[in-house]
Amino acid sequence: MDWIREIDGYCERLSPDYWAEPINAATNAAFLISAWIMWRRARDQDMPLAMVLVALLAMIGIGSYLFHTHAQVWAALADVVPIILFILVYIFAVNRDIWRMSSVFAFGGTLLFFPYAAATVPLFQLVPGLGGSAAYAPVPLLILIYAALLRGRDPILAKRMAIGAVILILSITFRALDLPVCGEWPLGTHFMWHILNAIMLGWMIEVYRAAMIRGRFSTGFGS
Repeated sequence: MDWIREIDGYCERLSPDYWAEPINAATNAAFLISAWIMWRRARDQDMPLAMVLVALLAMIGIGSYLFHTHAQVWAALADVVPIILFILVYIFAVNRDIWRMSSVFAFGGTLLFFPYAAATVPLFQLVPGLGGSAAYAPVPLLILIYAALLRGRDPILAKRMAIGAVILILSITFRALDLPVCGEWPLGTHFMWHILNAIMLGWMIEVYRAAMIRGRFSTGFGS
């Protein structure tokens, strides 16, 4: 693999220069701000997985910054890997702490994300205009599935998860529009993907944190 191969996939990038995507690079600060806010809310609450998610949220911002400045294969991996890890840790956290699965079953359920994504990404690739954003589309669908399944057990949690899915759908829409609107809007719309994703990921950590707190002070999550 050519680790230093240049990647030009966004409207704002017009050259291989470090600052060829200043808006896309700068808006990654939103991830760090979101991570800082959630660190302050989740610290000292004995929620190790929440803190792992906060760390991954910060890593997403750093990885994305590296990608939108260096724009090379190695930086693309630095961008994508923390996102995948965040998804997997979040699924495990919900499986174990919300569904009350054993750690073994929660881990096994988490691994099911891979065949789920393999089955659904090709379907989303058939959606006109979605393009490369089809790789992310299974995630809001999965959140909505979890929300539907949790509705009877904990309607508050289900509603909050659905809100997160809606924010992510809007975020993916902006990501998909980046190149199509490039002629009329030279900055593109990818920066909105960063801002909305930072909001959404912070929100999903808060959803998990709040559910854990409610669970501690009630006989069940639905109380």
